[in-house]
Amino acid sequence: MRFLLASLMALAPSTTLAQPRPEPIPGPKPGIVRVKIVTSDGPLMLAIDTRRAPKTAANFLGYVDDGRFDGTSFYRASRSKADPKKGFIQGGIQTDARRILPPFPLETTAMTGIRHLDATVSMARAQNPDSAGGNFVITIGPAPQMDARPGYPGYAAFGHLVAGRDTVKRILAEPSGGGMDAFKGQMIIHKVKLISARRLDGVPKPTGGPKVWLLTGN
Repeated sequence: MRFLLASLMALAPSTTLAQPRPEPIPGPKPGIVRVKIVTSDGPLMLAIDTRRAPKTAANFLGYVDDGRFDGTSFYRASRSKADPKKGFIQGGIQTDARRILPPFPLETTAMTGIRHLDATVSMARAQNPDSAGGNFVITIGPAPQMDARPGYPGYAAFGHLVAGRDTVKRILAEPSGGGMDAFKGQMIIHKVKLISARRLDGVPKPTGGPKVWLLTGN
């Protein structure tokens, strides 16, 4: 009987081996500032490239260091028709003028060399190439259509996702609808809260701009 029990225990799968391994967190690198974002769908981490995209990185980190992203949301899930598990998610201040910082010149992919590959972080913008500000996207799968090409400036890629891919996938899979034009059917019905965004490397550099949203409420 003891032999039978021992044999069954040997055949039983190990619960330790069945546990998923935690996602490795990359360490600091020169020219890279890591930013941890906490959302209602889970955490994620971005690596911001301050060396190759200095203006775009400085803008994004200004929003982070001021706390301008805190209390905003991920509000758009753009899924590929060919593969709904790919596309991009978009988050930030939307049209909240209380949080916006001054615009800055577009740093194209031709200037920075940062192309829109899988897990790329890039600035959202309107038709004006220099209109990027407090909204950003994270790609799930490559998005070469967002790169600069002759006659088209493209979008400003400035970093990549280094942890939290499961979180990004959950946000992309959120039920969506509504919206108009390019946004049609892509607005997340129950927005994913962007609870906080904090830099993990270097010294915070707040812009010193007024935090009007704190005075008027979120």
